[in-house]
Amino acid sequence: MAKKNQTYKSALNEQDGITPPESLSSDSAKTIKVNRQKKPSIQDLVSGITSGDISALSRAITLVESTNSTHTQKAHNIITACLPFANKSIRIGITGVPGVGKSTFIEAFGCHLTSLGKKVAVLAIDPSSSLSRGSILGDKTRMEDLVKDKNAFIRPSPSGDSLGGVARKTRETIILCEAAGFDTIIIETVGVGQSETAVHSMVDFFLLLKLAGAGDELQGIKRGIIEMADAIVINKADGDNVKAAKLAKVEFNRALHLYPSKESEWSPKVSLCSALKQEGIPEVWGMIKDYKSTTTSNKYFEVNRNNQNKFWLLQTIEERLKSNFYNSAKIKAELQAQIKLVETGKTTPFAAAEYLLSF
Repeated sequence: MAKKNQTYKSALNEQDGITPPESLSSDSAKTIKVNRQKKPSIQDLVSGITSGDISALSRAITLVESTNSTHTQKAHNIITACLPFANKSIRIGITGVPGVGKSTFIEAFGCHLTSLGKKVAVLAIDPSSSLSRGSILGDKTRMEDLVKDKNAFIRPSPSGDSLGGVARKTRETIILCEAAGFDTIIIETVGVGQSETAVHSMVDFFLLLKLAGAGDELQGIKRGIIEMADAIVINKADGDNVKAAKLAKVEFNRALHLYPSKESEWSPKVSLCSALKQEGIPEVWGMIKDYKSTTTSNKYFEVNRNNQNKFWLLQTIEERLKSNFYNSAKIKAELQAQIKLVETGKTTPFAAAEYLLSF
């Protein structure tokens, strides 16, 4: 029988390893730290953006997305300076249910456009957790070929609490990307919902990706999203799924005939593609070019952009009023007091709201 205090030598033991060499010289590390600490001026960032400097563009977008009041003012000045260089692109919104292959499609589509000499900016909106408020922001990882293309720029942003899967500052980011010389802006949303009006109100062409056999063909899917779509592209039309995709195309074409004519005088099209095999991608781009040609000739393209600017004016006012309200020191204090009164049943949510809005 083993003694109570007897110790045993474990088979698991740690040996001294070899110290790996430094992967970065101390001089290089010092230079990187100094550059990170530098805060470029507004003029430096604007000059960098208009000359196509991706680092300046990324820094400016970070300022735009920041909620810091100092950053907000700086971002406003940058956007104002970039406005004369904007509005020279085609803006494409791409949406679809999770799993439809949005990232794969955008990569194949983007690579096709860059092969034609286009400069493509992808603004990928990643869903934010309602619990931790965090986002994965993994779109660059999924678009591994496009991210290496010198004529492409991919910027993932968290959706936050915005409806429709659109980041709060996507509209301003579009202006910066256009000023940087990107002639094709692609906005990828987190999914399909009735609130997708947000992305529709900032793009020229709205593309809906669908899957065959998803059970939506006969009911014409969600009426709101179909009415907004300028094209329906059925993805994953390859292998054994080709037959089902062709049947779905027929059903979607029938469903589109039930909707009233668009103000743009454009008849929405249904197309098949396989993003994985890069089939049907040129046809999608041809469809978008036809749309732009049609809407430019009948003046709808310009009218639509003017209407969108009016919409975003009102949205910005609402956002600023909301921000000013919640950032008020007096409101912060009174809000907590009213919450306690509501929790103890001494007032109603409606009465508390009226009281707070009276300040």
